[in-house]
Amino acid sequence: MIPVPAGEEVAPKLVRLLYFVGAGVLCTAGINKWKDLERKAMIQKQQQLNGPSVENPSDVVQRAVE
Repeated sequence: MIPVPAGEEVAPKLVRLLYFVGAGVLCTAGINKWKDLERKAMIQKQQQLNGPSVENPSDVVQRAVE
């Protein structure tokens, strides 16, 4: 059992711990979402710079053979 000083309850400490853990989860999820959006934006930008990616099937086969 967790030692608790006299006159103090465990519930407020537990609530603070859960708030802290919840905030960490939300921050981590937000950071991961931001990184994903940045990665998708970079890929989209590269595709726009490279032009349309419509390729002739014979070109694809030729490159695969090489």
